[in-house]
Amino acid sequence: MQLEFHQVDAFADRPFAGNPAMVYRLDRWLDEALMQQIAAEHNLAETAFVVKEGAAWHIRWFTPAAEVPLCGHATLASAYVLFEQYGEQGECIEFSCLSGALRVSREGDRLVLDFPVRKAAPWEGREQVEQALGTQVQAVLALPGSQGVQELMAILLTEAAVRACQPDFAAVARLPGLGLLISSVGERHDFVSRYFAPGIGIDEDPVTGSTHCMLVPYWAERLGKNELSAYQCSTRGGELHCRLEGERVKIAGQAVLVASGRLCLSEDVGQD
Repeated sequence: MQLEFHQVDAFADRPFAGNPAMVYRLDRWLDEALMQQIAAEHNLAETAFVVKEGAAWHIRWFTPAAEVPLCGHATLASAYVLFEQYGEQGECIEFSCLSGALRVSREGDRLVLDFPVRKAAPWEGREQVEQALGTQVQAVLALPGSQGVQELMAILLTEAAVRACQPDFAAVARLPGLGLLISSVGERHDFVSRYFAPGIGIDEDPVTGSTHCMLVPYWAERLGKNELSAYQCSTRGGELHCRLEGERVKIAGQAVLVASGRLCLSEDVGQD
């Protein structure tokens, strides 16, 4: 059995920038354990699998170590692949996933994610977070999840502090939730951020669309504006154009195809 894949750099206008994602368009679902093995083999932050179910595409995302409930850059990459490689018609693609309905539309040379707002609340474990980051923070917030905390977000004093942060990844992995997001007001953008998730196999994610579902409502309230420019200041870096619309967050960016190929599996590999 051979499966076609496409590697896309999301939130980038050129190769080797933004966040790479692997995309598989499947006719039917593979066994979950096999999808996890495939993601581990590619060893990118996210590998996305999409299957057409009715009018929408069902999408699932896997890090090298775990399935996650929401991923922005791999959704952007998947929409790009469906539009550009498979000739999906129209200006909008509907996705369904563990986090509900998602939508990606074309606006000029950008793709726009339409994601749900994810509001974080103050969290009491500030000392733990400061020890893991090795720096002072203004505030710590948590996004609630089925297991208690789904994500943590720390607000730092300056962009320079965000850029200079060198976390203790083992300590970050011991914190509750999938990962730790850090952010501050930006110097040339409204806000900047970085995201660390060593507990699910990603020490630092280059550009993370889903975290902006938390960041945008937070900074929109603090800065008093709904149109926001954002920059994730990882080594690769990525620029995001964000807009808060009620209970939805619009996140726009570009994408670039960097590789295509086929995964070769033995014929006895099962499918669901």
